[in-house]
Amino acid sequence: MLKREGEVRIPSGCAISAIIDRGGARFSGADIIESIALMHDRSNGLGGGFAAYGIYPEHKEYYAFHIFYDDNDARVRTEEFLFRHFDIETFEQIPTRKVRSIHHAPLIWRYFGMVPQSKMRKNDYDADEYTARCVIRINNTIPGAFVFSSGKNMGAFKAVGYPEDVGEYYMLDEYKAHTWTAHGRFPTNTPGWWGGAHPFTLLDWSIVHNGEISSYDANRRYVEQFGYKCNLQTDTEVITYLFDLLVRRQGLTLETAAKVLAAPEWDVIDRMPDEEREICTALRAVYSGALINGPFSILVGFKQGILALNDRLKLRSLIQATKGSKTYFASEESAIRVICPDPESIAAVDGGTPVFIPFAEVAE
Repeated sequence: MLKREGEVRIPSGCAISAIIDRGGARFSGADIIESIALMHDRSNGLGGGFAAYGIYPEHKEYYAFHIFYDDNDARVRTEEFLFRHFDIETFEQIPTRKVRSIHHAPLIWRYFGMVPQSKMRKNDYDADEYTARCVIRINNTIPGAFVFSSGKNMGAFKAVGYPEDVGEYYMLDEYKAHTWTAHGRFPTNTPGWWGGAHPFTLLDWSIVHNGEISSYDANRRYVEQFGYKCNLQTDTEVITYLFDLLVRRQGLTLETAAKVLAAPEWDVIDRMPDEEREICTALRAVYSGALINGPFSILVGFKQGILALNDRLKLRSLIQATKGSKTYFASEESAIRVICPDPESIAAVDGGTPVFIPFAEVAE
């Protein structure tokens, strides 16, 4: 049996890539597949994946649940839960095509559901909180079931395999999205399994990450105080929950959340103007458990756009480029130039400085 997260150690690195059309125009997944494929040697076939925003315009008001099942018994138990807690509009197996390198696939289904008004009246929280709690409950109480995507008008697609093969497997060239992120995995501490591939998601949040979070245990203990469950034993999962906690639940801006996660060093804070120094000191004191240590570059997808963030010392590469209405990010400049040979601007993302690229929603 394939060992899961935390059972062995494998030394390694990763690749990340993203494209966003700031005008909200949708385009196929062909370019993001080509970009991440160029960085083939940064991964080792133990995980690849994509997140796509704007792919379900006909169901944009519904939560789109993408779920892995080990067997039909897990599917039956999960469907009983979903139909009891949501108004499910439609559901189906996610279409795939046969790819020689992708094997041992679980059952892969998707469901489009809305929170019933009766549930809203009964519970003292909104639809997003209700849905997040249901996702966490499924992933922790139904053996053999794993919700790996649960946002509106977006979806994650991931597997054990090289990312270009994963893109072909899910036929992503046939989808259209205004924002795409991609990941090629070369696990740092753990073997690959389908649920452990990137991106990691909750609601509209998705995270792809290159690096290693040495503060994982402290971060995990911090988010679990607020009801999250880190059951994948991987550092990237906790980053997803940190963004959800700080921004959605506690109301911090993206810029402030980034200052919490990649906080300036104390000697830098000491040299700041009085007001800024006071704010940064307070953030480090109040949110000490959310501070991320270790080398990382991350791309955060969400319903308003995309956020890029490097660790304070910039120990992992991350490049940004623009041309026309599109912005590109990748671990390597070549992964941008293969799909955008002559960008209007191109530069490295500064360490500890968040880059937020919003998109303007357009009418379908």
